[in-house]
This record gives sequence, C-alpha cells and structure tokens, in this order.
Amino acid sequence: MADEAKAKGNAAFSSGDFNAAIKHFTEAINLAPSNHVLYSNRSAAYASLHQYDAALSDAKKTVELKPDWSKGYSRVGAAHLGLHQYQDAISAYKKGLEIDPNNEALKSGLADAQSESASASTSTSRSRAAPPPNPFGDAFQGPEMWAKLTADPTTRLYLQQPDFVKAMQDIQKNPTNLNEYLKDQRIMQALGVLLNFKFKAHGAGDDMDIPEADSPPAPQPSQPAKEEVKKPEPETVPEPMEISEEEKEKKEKKEKALKEKEAGNAAYKKKDFETAIQHYTTAMELDDEDISYITNRAAVYLEMGKHEDCIKDCDKAVERGRELRADYKMIARALTRKGTALVKMAKCSKDYEPATETFQKALTEHRNPDTLKKLNDAEKAKKDLEQQEYFDPKLADEEREKGNEFFKQQKYPEAVKHYTESLRRNPKDPRTYSNRAACYTKLGAMPEGLKDAEKCIELDPTFSKGYTRKGAIQFFMKEYDKALETYQEGLKHDPNNQELLDGIRRCVEQINKASRGDFTPEELKERQAKAMQDPEIQNILSDPVMRQVLIDFQENPKAAQEHTKNPMVMSKIQKMVTAGIVQMR
Repeated sequence: MADEAKAKGNAAFSSGDFNAAIKHFTEAINLAPSNHVLYSNRSAAYASLHQYDAALSDAKKTVELKPDWSKGYSRVGAAHLGLHQYQDAISAYKKGLEIDPNNEALKSGLADAQSESASASTSTSRSRAAPPPNPFGDAFQGPEMWAKLTADPTTRLYLQQPDFVKAMQDIQKNPTNLNEYLKDQRIMQALGVLLNFKFKAHGAGDDMDIPEADSPPAPQPSQPAKEEVKKPEPETVPEPMEISEEEKEKKEKKEKALKEKEAGNAAYKKKDFETAIQHYTTAMELDDEDISYITNRAAVYLEMGKHEDCIKDCDKAVERGRELRADYKMIARALTRKGTALVKMAKCSKDYEPATETFQKALTEHRNPDTLKKLNDAEKAKKDLEQQEYFDPKLADEEREKGNEFFKQQKYPEAVKHYTESLRRNPKDPRTYSNRAACYTKLGAMPEGLKDAEKCIELDPTFSKGYTRKGAIQFFMKEYDKALETYQEGLKHDPNNQELLDGIRRCVEQINKASRGDFTPEELKERQAKAMQDPEIQNILSDPVMRQVLIDFQENPKAAQEHTKNPMVMSKIQKMVTAGIVQMR
C-alpha cells in the first residue's frame, strides 16, 4: 500500500500537481515511516511550492534515516538555498560530495550556492561609465535557469545530455561564452526558453520522442528590464523521484514482457502457433499484472483446437483480472473466448448451456455486439439440437392419434395438448397442424387456428385440408372475400373436393347478400366496424382515385359506366361491397 501511494505521488509530481503529491507521499510515510526515499520525495514537492521550511525538515529526516545517501544532502542544500542560507547550503552540498564526488547534481548545486553567496556579499551598484551588461546575462543567472529548462519538454530532454549541461554551466559562469555555442541548436533552443520565445531550428526535435519527466515549478514571468535588476529569489530544481531497485527491475520486466507480446502477435499472424505460445508464456512469467498475455495465449489455443487449454487460460485471466481490478472489457473478452471454446466442444443441446451462461456473464461485464451475436447463435444452435434430439415420428403419430380421440370426445384443450406434443416430436407433419387448427376453431381461437392452417399449407401446398381449415376460419371471421379466394386456391389442387365447393357456395351467398344489402342494421354496423379495421379497406378508402370513383357512382352515371370496365377498380368496389361499406342497388 505504501508503494501504491508512492506511485500516485510520483505521478502527481510529474504532472505538476505538487499538493496532491505531498498528500500521497504523506500517506506513504504514515504506512512506512522509516523509508528515507519518501521523505526525500516530499521534500522535493515542498520545494516546488517554495515551502522551504517544510522541505528542509523532510530533507534533514532523510539524512537522519540514511546518512550515507548523497541525495539527502542534495535535498538539504536545495532547501537552505531556497531560504537564502547560502553557507549552510554550501556545507550540505560539500558533505554530499564527500559521499559521491562525481554527483553532477551536487556539483551544480554547490556552484549555485557559492555564486549566490558571492553575489549577496558584494555590492550590486555599478558605475555609469561601466560597459553595458551582456543582454542575455540575466537569463543564465541563478537556479531559475534550471527551473525553466526543466519546465520545457524539449530542453528537459537536453538536460539528460552531459555535454549540454556542461555548456550551460559554462555560460552561466560567464555569459560572454555564449558566442562559442551559437551554432549549437540546443543552446539556441534553451536561450529561447529562457527569454520566453521559441527558436525554430531546422530539424531540431522534429522526430524526437520526448519522454515523460518530472515537472518542475512553473517558470516566473520575465520582469521588464531596469537599470538595476533585482536578483530573483533562488529556486531549487527538484530532482527526479527516487525509484527503488525493485521498481526498476519491475519496469524492465514489463518492457520485456511487452516485447514478448509483440513477438507473439507477429507469430500468431503467421499461423506459427507454437512460437506464439512460447512468447505469450514468457510474457506471463515476466509480468503477471497484465491479463492480455493470458487471453492472447487462450486465443492461440482456441485456434489450435485445444479448447480445454483455452478454457483454463480464460478462467485464469478472469480470476487474475478480478484480483487486479482489471478493465471490465478485458474480463468480458476472456469470458467471450471461453464461451466460444465451449460452443466448439458442444455435442448435444445440454452442452450449450454453460456456453450461453458464459456469454451472458460476458455481457454483464461489457455489452459487446460480437458477444451478443455469439449468444444468439448458441441459443439457436441449442434449440435446433433439442428439436433434433426430440424428433421421433413414431411417437409423434401416437400423440396425434391421442389428440384425435380427445377431439372426437369434444375435449378440445386436451386435444390441443397432444397435437402440440406431436408437433414437438415431428414439426414437419401438415396433418397435425390441420388438426390443431380445427381444435382452435372449436375453441374460438381464430388467430391461432389461422396460423396453423397457413403453416399446414406451407408444408404441403397440395393438402386440401389446409385450405378447408383456412377458408372455414376466414368465413367465421366474416372475411368472405378472403375465404372465397382460399377455397378457389384449394380447388386448383383438388377440383372435386366437396368441402371446398361447399365453402365457395357459402361465401358467394354471403357476398350476394352483402351486395343486396340484406343486413339488419346491427349486422351492417358490425360489418362496417370490422371492415374499417382492415388495412386493405383503409388503403382503398384513402386512395383519392377510388374516392372520386365512389362519387361518380353516386352523381355521374356515365363516368361510373366507364369505371365498370376497369377490372382493378371493380375488384376494389367488390371488396367494399362485401365489407358492407358500399351497397349496390
């Protein structure tokens, strides 16, 4: 937990949020009060906020905990320098150099402290006859220069180059030495940063990948030139956060793991699955905090047909992902991959149950369209297999005969139950649909009966019973014109079928009755109300041409006579007559 708080502090420091950095470092110190690095890092954060007293207190604690650590003295010196305690700063830097004589940060700090001390002890007054100062001299004075260079992302990179740092120290000691470095584009870039404007150097930094670095305090706006320029308050440049050896090793392993993953991806694309597995396995060994290595290896196993190994890896990825609180999309991916493997292993309908459950779990993590499609496909495959497994024509015939017996006894609900079971055993038998349609008709369930009759005709268009069932239902629904069409269609397949002929006769009687208007007011009102719900009648009445035809029939006999010669118009007129909307006299 202390390492986690420290990592958050480092991240906040790097982004320039020093208050947050102090908060996280304090949490880490409370958890690990003997860790000298934490005090050092918090000292740097305090210094970045110019809270030098607090920075000094933490720096001294750092030295107390780790007297042989040179960076602690660097923190002490920086805090003293911020408090204008130049001699104390010089003393601290010298102690640090006794431990680490080659430490550049200590050398630079010592030089700054000595320079500030010398400046403070001498008079700042200048004679009017003295030669004018170097116009760029003030830009290179004091620790403010290093703060500005660290704040700029381009020059921050240059500070990692020893020859650049040495050149800047040379110019800082004697600004007139700037002339010797004018051809160095890095120096010109730094000068632009220090003077608050940019030099655009050809090719400089165009293709550089500038790494993230610790952000220093924001540079202060430049002051207008005066005859006497007051020395700015010294600012310390916080040194980078200290990374333990363990963290360095961890970072190196993560980098190696990513390279192994990339190699595994390349091998996978080439269908070199064994090599891909080796790379992903190595990546897993190097870094157990990234479950993508596991899911990738699972994908390889899936491609190779090693479904059990794929499932094991997916389970491992889900378990480890929950421990790490990984992205829910990654966990969903592992579950989807497991479901896919389970589908490929399925041999019967029951084998699809764990697959559909796994897909559903994946969707609760992340609703991915691909996962949803896989779930729907698995459910359909399960249903199809269930039908195949349940298919038994012999048992279907037995159930149909039982239904027939109940139908004869006028026990229609029981008959429907057996007909339904028969259809489950054999969903391709048109006779059973016909019989169940007859049951539904007796029960007054006309829509269900009509659906079964249409299914019967679909399965066997030559089966006349399907047409008699459908025509009868349409007749009972008082859709006489539709019933007539159904009976006529049936006669095409069985011209001598008496039921179909009787059905046509009954439909013609009703249609003629409608044409003569032989309805009671109640019957007419019922028929008209029913007709107005018919989409076909609604379309006819909303057609402007047909509205004009109806007007002509009432007011213009000559035009009406012409309309009667149009078969399409007369067909629509007949439908409205049958429906009771129009009466012919």
